[in-house]
Amino acid sequence: MSGLPDGLMDAFWDYERALMADDLEAMDRLFAPGSQTLRGDADGLVVGHDAIAAFRRTRVAPPPRTIVETHVQAVDDDHALVVAVTAPAKGGRGQQTQLWRRGPTGWQVTAAHVAIPAPPLDGRVWRVVGDPLLPGGPGPLSGESVAVKDLYAVAGHRVGAGNPTWLAEAAVETDHADAVARLLAAGAAVRGISRTDELAYSLAGTNAHHGTAPNPAAPGRIPGGSSSGSAAAVALGHASIGLGTDTGGSVRVPASYQGLWGLRTTHDAVPRAGLLPLAPSFDTVGWFARTPDLLARVGDVLLPPAAADPTTGSDLVVVPALLELADPDVREAVRAYADDRGALVEDWPLDDLADWRIAFTQWQAWEAWRAHGDWLRERLDCLGADVRGRFRMAAGISAEVADGARAVGLAARARIRDLVADRVLVLPSASSVAPLLGSDLAAVREATLRLTCLAGLAGLPGLNVPLTTADGLPAGACLVAAAGRDRDLLEIGRRG
Repeated sequence: MSGLPDGLMDAFWDYERALMADDLEAMDRLFAPGSQTLRGDADGLVVGHDAIAAFRRTRVAPPPRTIVETHVQAVDDDHALVVAVTAPAKGGRGQQTQLWRRGPTGWQVTAAHVAIPAPPLDGRVWRVVGDPLLPGGPGPLSGESVAVKDLYAVAGHRVGAGNPTWLAEAAVETDHADAVARLLAAGAAVRGISRTDELAYSLAGTNAHHGTAPNPAAPGRIPGGSSSGSAAAVALGHASIGLGTDTGGSVRVPASYQGLWGLRTTHDAVPRAGLLPLAPSFDTVGWFARTPDLLARVGDVLLPPAAADPTTGSDLVVVPALLELADPDVREAVRAYADDRGALVEDWPLDDLADWRIAFTQWQAWEAWRAHGDWLRERLDCLGADVRGRFRMAAGISAEVADGARAVGLAARARIRDLVADRVLVLPSASSVAPLLGSDLAAVREATLRLTCLAGLAGLPGLNVPLTTADGLPAGACLVAAAGRDRDLLEIGRRG
């Protein structure tokens, strides 16, 4: 390896030692400062030194490996490409490609790409996967594949609900959930059973037991939940349809974070037979797709006939007070979408919105404890900290508080339905773009629930339309219409 630039390989081996020791300070020092530094892997590209440093602080420490080959192409005295073949201790071969530059403080990496042996399945996305797990047949969805959220019964398998203890104690299902059976009958194959946040009680997708599914549209950021596995499977191209649920935003939020089309259906429009509940007054069937056409084709299979002519009652309306609940980058993307389509601007009386959000949280929590409290009473420690905290809160809600929340919620339902009437409300699907891994998610959850609880309380359908912020990150506009107008929303999505 004669003729190599002075000091290059010393810096390379310094970085390798730092990586194996998980020495974050040394790794940060050996990556070039600035906004143009790159670090990529199978989960996506992270851009900028600060973003790379933040990513390192949230990821699991790299597994042991050895370097078995190095190849260097010197560009000039101050720039070189180093390609290393790696041998992970658990087997297989990986590869690391680094572009190095010599500056005033020595050699530093300006761009890197890491490849590791592909796992037999990505356990952050899937619990069970096949090729396919259940074959499709002839029908309108022939050739499509489905990621089934691990709350739906799939005959011959257990429902895991995102929790290892629940899975270990669950019985094998003898029948498919209604939605799964319909999709199979329409010709779609079941690719596998996808991960969920525990008992669907989260909007983050950061499962404490199985890890955080990748967000390929926004690497280094959370995927959104609780339908995280189904959304990620579609975004990654593992499946073409993601079957999820939406109680408080569990389809709309991951669709917004990952740049997908997603539909939360009218409450009770699609039967929930065979679906593990969280809060039955709010639980709905929902799904993801990468195109509005496929999203609508799934609707043709799962939804009842349209209640109205899709060419009528499709005026869009935007409410500035609701836009203000989102971060500026999301607000502007949604505002631009609404303006481009001639949306009417209206001031709605929303002084009670904070009370509505509290009522939604309390009513949902009361039902969640009614659904799972008997099982959880002696097992709360089996839950991750965030979900455990919500169930502990739920356990403390009295019947009196629940009755009060229900009364406020029912009044809100009537009011929201009156305000929406025969129009289509446009609002942000989530209050922000996907937060960075390792962020404090409590404030983001509360801000997003102020938006998502409107459709939840009113039992209305909500369609996520994928948008992009000025910084190139995924965001979403949520279209909300009257009960039963799911197909109308899908048609609006198709028309663009």
